[in-house]
Amino acid sequence: MATVLLSKQDSVALITINRPEVLNALNTEVLKELDAAIEDVKADNEVKVVIITGGGNKAFVAGADIAQMKTMTINEAYEFAKLGQNIFAKIETLSKIVIAAVNGFALGGGCELAMACDIRIAAENAKFGQPEVNLGITPGFGGTQRLPRLVGKGKAIELITTADTISANDALQLGLINKVVNGDVMAAAKEMARKILSKGNYAVRYAKLAVHNGLQTDIQTALAYEASMFSLCFGNEEQKEGMTAFLEKRKPKF
Repeated sequence: MATVLLSKQDSVALITINRPEVLNALNTEVLKELDAAIEDVKADNEVKVVIITGGGNKAFVAGADIAQMKTMTINEAYEFAKLGQNIFAKIETLSKIVIAAVNGFALGGGCELAMACDIRIAAENAKFGQPEVNLGITPGFGGTQRLPRLVGKGKAIELITTADTISANDALQLGLINKVVNGDVMAAAKEMARKILSKGNYAVRYAKLAVHNGLQTDIQTALAYEASMFSLCFGNEEQKEGMTAFLEKRKPKF
């Protein structure tokens, strides 16, 4: 692929948006190649954790490609938004944990891409924001929906309508990201991936499904879904190994 790099090692897939000359801006080509990369890791049973990052040292993704959007018609803009939304939904619902390693600007579509991931780790110099109103448009890749779910309605409307850019530390305080790293953000993402890989794979997968699907419905339906995920864990050897190891006072071998 020309704009997205995919590599795999030790059950971890690394997806890199690789257009550093334009701060990894998202255009149709990038989105379609990102979609292909997600489909690849979705079908690869060896991959348990995915890390998404940006090429170069300035940006995770600085936004959607304004040069492409400038001349779009209403219908073309709608199709572009749906393309981004559909791909980000695939990331959000992937049956593997997805970590965003945010190594610089995560603005507009870049912030929306990070929010579609399960866990967000950011370098100290990372910046976050939804600056679309500066361009006379709204967020279109899920920003108006995922941001309030992470930081609350009031703060989300403030950030979107003022187009303010915030620091990694401010994003951490708001609950937008999980961790700020003073150093190598990719090393921190890989360390977290290794920690997740050491746990029961089925349990990790079912826990993600329970959280994601539960948030889309009422509490009673969500609790019933949780009970289903909990019970499914008892249908594989990982549960038996995990509990046996605990009783034998040793580390489990998943």
